[in-house]
Amino acid sequence: MTKRTSAKYKIDRRMGENIWGRPKSPVNRRQYGPGQHGQRRKGKLSDFGVQLRAKQKLKGYYGDVREKQFRKVYEEAARRKGDTSENLIGLLESRLDAIVYRAKFVPTVFAARQFVNHGHVNVNGVRTNVQSYRCKPGDVIEVREKSKQLTSVLESVGLAERDVPDYIEVDHNKMVATYQRVPALHDVPYPVQMEPNLVVEFYSR
Repeated sequence: MTKRTSAKYKIDRRMGENIWGRPKSPVNRRQYGPGQHGQRRKGKLSDFGVQLRAKQKLKGYYGDVREKQFRKVYEEAARRKGDTSENLIGLLESRLDAIVYRAKFVPTVFAARQFVNHGHVNVNGVRTNVQSYRCKPGDVIEVREKSKQLTSVLESVGLAERDVPDYIEVDHNKMVATYQRVPALHDVPYPVQMEPNLVVEFYSR
């Protein structure tokens, strides 16, 4: 199991937003933070606080990636040519667990990390169990034959709460997805507004 499976909705409540757009999110019922002090009036955030919040939201969205790992992704985005915030989103969306989630092979980002980690996925015909494996355009991601009839997989394909984005081509009959291209920020179907420019400001202080 991934570390935050049992407490993943705490991220929603801490942010006060339904960051995955899921019907079960507690934010749909109450928009204050978790814990006994959650209903206290919040003061205005400083610039640092706004940047930190944007980083926590983006990091949390991808399954609460470890800080060290997330910073490495930022550093690579900064080294690449072009807009660093766009590069950051492109690198995060190229993660194998993100593509498995986008392809609707699993219901949540957390389930995607577990699904990959347990060896249920092939990339270009090779079993791959590293969640952060970086896929390249043209890579073919397939659910392994013995895993195609898992209840969680079959249920996820039928979920109506999200669609497969156009930078991933999916055949749900064969449980095969092709990563077509690296997306830009406006291509990614985030249920809430993400602000990678503030993440860049946070790390470049």
